[in-house]
Amino acid sequence: MKRFLPIFFLIFISILFFWQVIFRGNFPIPSDTIIGLYHPFRDLYSKEYPRGVPFKNFLTTDPVRQQYPWRKLSVENFKKGEIPIWNPYSFSGTPHFANFQSATFYPLNILFFISPFDLSWSFLILLSPFLAGVFLYFFLFNLKLNRWACLLGAISFSFSGFFISWLEWNTVLHTALWLPLILLSIDKILNESKTKVYKISILNFQFSIWSLIFIFSLTSSFFAGHLQIFFYVFMVSFIYLIARWFQYGKGKRALLLFTIYYLLFTIFTVFQWYPTLQFILFSGREIDQILWQNPGWFIPWQNLVQFIVPDFFGNPTTLNYWGVFNYGEFVGYIGVAPLIFSLFALFSRHDKKTLFFGSLFFVSLIFSLPTIFAKLLFIFNIPFLNTAQPSRLIFISDFSLAVLASLGLDFFIKQKSKRGIIYILLFLTFAFFSLWIFVFYGNKLLNLVSPENIHVGKNNLILPSLVLISTGFIMTLLAILKDNKKLLSFFIFLIFIVTIFDLFRFGWKFTPFTKKEYLFPNTKTINFLQKNLGNFRIMTTDSRIFPPNFSIIYGLQSIDGYDPLFLRRYGELIASSERGEPNINPPFGFNRIITPHNFESKIINLLGVKYVLSLSDIRSEKLEKVFQEGETRVYENKEVLPRVFFVRKVQIMKGKDEAIKKMFDKDFDLRNTAIVEPSAGVNINPPLGCTKCEALIGYYSENKIVIKTHNQSDGFLVLTDSFYPSWTAEIDGRRTKIILADFNFRSLIVPKGSHEIVFKANLL
Repeated sequence: MKRFLPIFFLIFISILFFWQVIFRGNFPIPSDTIIGLYHPFRDLYSKEYPRGVPFKNFLTTDPVRQQYPWRKLSVENFKKGEIPIWNPYSFSGTPHFANFQSATFYPLNILFFISPFDLSWSFLILLSPFLAGVFLYFFLFNLKLNRWACLLGAISFSFSGFFISWLEWNTVLHTALWLPLILLSIDKILNESKTKVYKISILNFQFSIWSLIFIFSLTSSFFAGHLQIFFYVFMVSFIYLIARWFQYGKGKRALLLFTIYYLLFTIFTVFQWYPTLQFILFSGREIDQILWQNPGWFIPWQNLVQFIVPDFFGNPTTLNYWGVFNYGEFVGYIGVAPLIFSLFALFSRHDKKTLFFGSLFFVSLIFSLPTIFAKLLFIFNIPFLNTAQPSRLIFISDFSLAVLASLGLDFFIKQKSKRGIIYILLFLTFAFFSLWIFVFYGNKLLNLVSPENIHVGKNNLILPSLVLISTGFIMTLLAILKDNKKLLSFFIFLIFIVTIFDLFRFGWKFTPFTKKEYLFPNTKTINFLQKNLGNFRIMTTDSRIFPPNFSIIYGLQSIDGYDPLFLRRYGELIASSERGEPNINPPFGFNRIITPHNFESKIINLLGVKYVLSLSDIRSEKLEKVFQEGETRVYENKEVLPRVFFVRKVQIMKGKDEAIKKMFDKDFDLRNTAIVEPSAGVNINPPLGCTKCEALIGYYSENKIVIKTHNQSDGFLVLTDSFYPSWTAEIDGRRTKIILADFNFRSLIVPKGSHEIVFKANLL
């Protein structure tokens, strides 16, 4: 029973941290930003809150704008018996499964089939710090560290700055939490291969179990939905494997085994990484990226202070953050006491474990700070790494510090002389004293920061300073009373209490827990659109209305979208539409978030936009106001083109530049003429036309479209859904080629007569 007490303790503190979820029924989802920031949801609460519903943290909108809608789309498709391949609700159609962040095949998604989606989503968030703590505890215990020390490492990692900042995304942390289990399985497998070489087989239960755990944990991390964090998990675990392999005697059989494991991992994940790679190749990922020279791409040197005082530069929840770029990217805080013990390990404990994790910590800092070594990756434009923001290496920094904290406390407990900790306390005291000197006197002399910001820094120094004083007092007593074991346990317990208070205070301040009714409520505007939109699309004239990807929740198709991966052709088309001219050259003027507002463009008609949402009155010959709720106005586009239609003629252009130029010609009729490029490889012979022709969508779902057509001549059919190579088409059951037409859309050559055309999305 005693061996499970640390696990019970981790369960207890997880319940304590999420008490508002468990006992109040709130959700760990920033849904207050939905009804606090955006229309028509603000209109729903306008009588009670004329200025909008107060929301806690504007920095955490991504979970409700990306991860939550994407995962819900995946789960709903699976429940219908379909693989969620395509997302028709954003970007006028875009790959869904290939979007890595959809986390479609993450094993823990099984929870969504056991309980309601919202409840399962909340439980997954609750599980992330708990599982991370449990896995790290067992990894540290396997290193033969003291149980108290293992527990400190587990807590400081589970509620570190990295974990708190990304807690509600439900992808980043679920990618990261498998790292300690992967490391543990590496140790177990290598140990088995060293001591029982002759028994390595499927009949060796211990060996087989840990082999399965290694493959499962590595695969789960991959499927969890964040490619950059998985890359760090993979690299750290691989480097750890090499280091331990050398330590365990460089056994050839062990090397062969892990080669087989990595091969199996590659095979098991091929149906995710292949479509994702294909999507990346067709995307505009490299366009309009944040320049690596911009402030905030690396962790600014001054933000290292957030490792000891997380809110020195303020906090987004109190609307007083005055630091560089994004608060959540730079918080490396693991608590004052764990930091003390991690520094104690670095300077006092001399063994291979400390050397490895200490080196890992410093390497992660070197490549996340604006050092010459970190900049080389971007100067030489190394693929993949050149689009990965290095500040997220703070995950490795926090993980390494948590392990070092455990090593430090273990060394502190086992050493007879504990006075070495005093030097660490003096060092941190000097650091805090320097910050106090700066806020009182330094800025007055140098005039670097405004008085208001200095006031924020001063206020946020108080509590960490008190934590340092209380922790330092306890540790000093421990150093003096080194031979009293009962007092040692008592004082270590006090350190845990102070640490939990320290980390929870920091975590609760940043993390929103919101009311259930705030999560994507229905409004009159949404009901109107759901009733009248059909197979057409919507757009907005203001970013404060119905933001990208919200349309997924309500089954409304939109031309906007928010995703680091978007189809390059679509991005070019929208860029030219917004500019009002045939200019497809980057930069596009948008980054990840595509929200077209130029409703006067004829491209908008081609995209099938039937309704335009606005917060102000619009005067336009093509638009007619049909609905209003609060400040949200809905206009109907009278010039919208059908979603699918036959054209009367086809023109072949030399390439996409000539194609887009032709489309913007004032005399060019997009309804009756289609443009095809030579890359389509189509010979339009004989001429195609439209004689008593019609095309109607009989069935439309995420992954399948059925169209009924009739034409007395051979015709050219245009479907204004984004072209993508994984789609196939059949005419009366016979496979036919999908042609890229009008720069971005799908088209077919259809024989005369009546036909049933079926478009299908395919996994590969």
